[in-house]
Amino acid sequence: MKQIHACRFVYNHSLEQKIRAYEQEGRKLSCFDLNNHLPALEEEHPWLKDVNSQSLQSANKNLDNAFTRFFREKKGFPRFKSKKNPVQSFQVPQHYRVNFEHGRIKLPKIGEIKTIFHRFFTGKVKYATVSVTSTGKWFISILVDDGNPEPEPSLISPGTTIGIDVGLTDFATFSTGENVANPRHLESSVQRLKVMQRRVSRKVKGSKNRQKAIQKLARCHEKVANQRNDFLHKLSNQIVSENQAIAVESLNVAGMQKNHNLARSISDVSWSTFFTMPEYKCRQYGKTLLTIGRFDPSSKICSKCGYLKWDLSLSEREWICPDCDTHHDRDINAAVNIKTFALQVQNLVGVSGAERAVVPVDSPQ
Repeated sequence: MKQIHACRFVYNHSLEQKIRAYEQEGRKLSCFDLNNHLPALEEEHPWLKDVNSQSLQSANKNLDNAFTRFFREKKGFPRFKSKKNPVQSFQVPQHYRVNFEHGRIKLPKIGEIKTIFHRFFTGKVKYATVSVTSTGKWFISILVDDGNPEPEPSLISPGTTIGIDVGLTDFATFSTGENVANPRHLESSVQRLKVMQRRVSRKVKGSKNRQKAIQKLARCHEKVANQRNDFLHKLSNQIVSENQAIAVESLNVAGMQKNHNLARSISDVSWSTFFTMPEYKCRQYGKTLLTIGRFDPSSKICSKCGYLKWDLSLSEREWICPDCDTHHDRDINAAVNIKTFALQVQNLVGVSGAERAVVPVDSPQ
């Protein structure tokens, strides 16, 4: 835990120095400036010398990357890290050893640690990230360069493309007419979580019984998170393996969560996490991810004749087109339109891997 506390301390100290230097002197401190200040900080706080110096430098690098993302995206100003965060971590850039034969990993300034490996790997190891959850479980994630180039995206056509519309009643509806039910992991455990939270509130602050109650509550939350991630990974793997191209729409999830009547349900369904999974899995397996704009009226356009029904309300789950008399299921019609919009040339803006290859597209049917 000393490594985690030290990295968090350096991160917060460097963030304070950057803010102070800009407000008082109008000067921007770079990652190089922050690393040069580390020896003086170690002299002021000798306990930092017991920690791997490269891990402390990685904390400054993470802070510098956080500011880069802030200036690029114009949101998410870096915040001070709290020891109460559910997941704490630190990075080890190099000089660690992995021993598969004896099931151990040797970290600098820490020593050998008995490890249960999830899988064996070959290639050039990069940095390792050691993390601990609120339930006291330790994990180490190692970035490995296996030397294999990313596969080129496959040719796509309307026959090999699937459109996906997400929702709350059904988690996902496909352009093929299939749908996946919303498992509602949080809703099924919310009563148990309320009971556990009340038990924590009734315990004396600082007591051992309160710590035990907090651990039980954390385990309940961890179980819900694990159930949700397991569902999302299995579904995204199935979608990517069965299709050459996947069409989705970009959603303003943060804005939708401002609706207090639906905020918990939207958080439970975890659309943002789901959309990130096909993105990197498509790059890994040579598939293509197509994204349409959030303002395209996919639900209000007839997928047969193109009639636009502006007065379609959110409560109408089925409707009949006034022009061609086609009966539409709202979600299936939206999924078909998402696929059609994504295959149009002018909408191929959010193509994953567009800078690596030109993806030929057939004319939409």
